[in-house]
Amino acid sequence: MWRMLKAKSEEEIALVRESSLLVGKTLAEVAAEVRPGVTPLDLDKIAYEFIHDHGAVPGFLNYQGFPNSLCISRNEAVVHGIPTKKPLEEGDILSVDCGVLMNGFYGDSAYTFKVGEVDPDVDRLLETTKRCLQLGIEQAVAGNRVGDIGYAVQQEAESNGYGVVRELVGHGLGRELHEAPEVPNFGRRGKGPKLVEGLVIAIEPMINLGTREISQLRDGWTIVTADRKPSAHYEHTVVVRKGQVEVLSTFDFIEEKLKIEA
Repeated sequence: MWRMLKAKSEEEIALVRESSLLVGKTLAEVAAEVRPGVTPLDLDKIAYEFIHDHGAVPGFLNYQGFPNSLCISRNEAVVHGIPTKKPLEEGDILSVDCGVLMNGFYGDSAYTFKVGEVDPDVDRLLETTKRCLQLGIEQAVAGNRVGDIGYAVQQEAESNGYGVVRELVGHGLGRELHEAPEVPNFGRRGKGPKLVEGLVIAIEPMINLGTREISQLRDGWTIVTADRKPSAHYEHTVVVRKGQVEVLSTFDFIEEKLKIEA
């Protein structure tokens, strides 16, 4: 029997929203600098300073020993990439996952950036992964179950021929970076814990161009695709509502900045 998931108060939701908006603004600062020649460590420094300048702390820095403010996962890296000094190159893709802790509550969101022009097949992977996120979000309404979210993501990804990572999942969010429930990107409709109004979760499809199989690098963090084909990753923090989900994080700041840079 699934245990009842705990809803958050409107005051708590407001604090998660505030943290999540800062994540979106931080990712926009990063977006402005994503181009060939820039290093992931350069981007990490920008995020660290921006988060601190806004009265928060990076949510990932020193979390279970993680050494940086951002998870920056390049090309075949799925998630949990450690920022390096290796300059970005034309055609790379870059999943940037950011968390902040402010006023006792976390925000968490991720976006996959293109470095210049990318291969059309990779472009389609990004578009599909972003669509997977939206379809998953649409299922996060009171009365549905966690399996409804995963089913929506999985159907969209696999119908386009992509691999859905199974071992890594979305999660609840609040005073802790990872809370119940786990939110897989695969599943069966009507299965899993019931979604209650006020539940805050992070939904984050991790979709691979090739196989769904993954492995971990010797750094103990970076997850890569087993076939070394590219992987895309987008994430929003949302609150379950009756009838319609409320998205607490935003890509608006990022995409405004990308339009300016273009």
